[in-house]
Amino acid sequence: METAVEKEMICNGVSVTALMETIAAVKADPTLAEFRFDAGNQWQSGGHNRTAVKEFYGCGQIDQTRTAPFELDADEPPILLGEDKGPNPVEFILHGLIACMTTSMVYHAAARGITIDAVTSTLSGDLDLRGFLGLSEEVPKGYQKIRVSMTVSTEADTSTLRECISFSPVYEMISRSLPVEVDIEIRQ
Repeated sequence: METAVEKEMICNGVSVTALMETIAAVKADPTLAEFRFDAGNQWQSGGHNRTAVKEFYGCGQIDQTRTAPFELDADEPPILLGEDKGPNPVEFILHGLIACMTTSMVYHAAARGITIDAVTSTLSGDLDLRGFLGLSEEVPKGYQKIRVSMTVSTEADTSTLRECISFSPVYEMISRSLPVEVDIEIRQ
């Protein structure tokens, strides 16, 4: 007797089949959802430092599938006394935010069977150096506001996409501490 092999369902480049299997596994054993991400940083010179990211803990074990670490250089532009050997840390925050928002939107849309053909985004963050320089205690040291503008090619509506984005861990962390304005434009 032959058994039918279930065809893997892919949507937005995401294996919905594997995603649903992961959800079922976590429902059955919530400890599988416990992850810890690690990074090591080494100061180079001036504002330049390098972070290495390799192993992480997830699904009850240390994941060692990466053969080499990802290395991320951070520096400051010359106007901020750096040598511009990488984005500065607040620029990395913008990258982390939009990368997580995009991934969350695409994954959650895929789980709902919503096709997304393209996503492009721009971000702007307002920062006043007087806080960092210790010149004003009233001025925050970090971003005062972040604006995100996303253009999404899809048949879904804006409210559905916003709901998908709301699952983003980085969006939640950042938006709880400062205003993050999100504008989504739908392209069909």
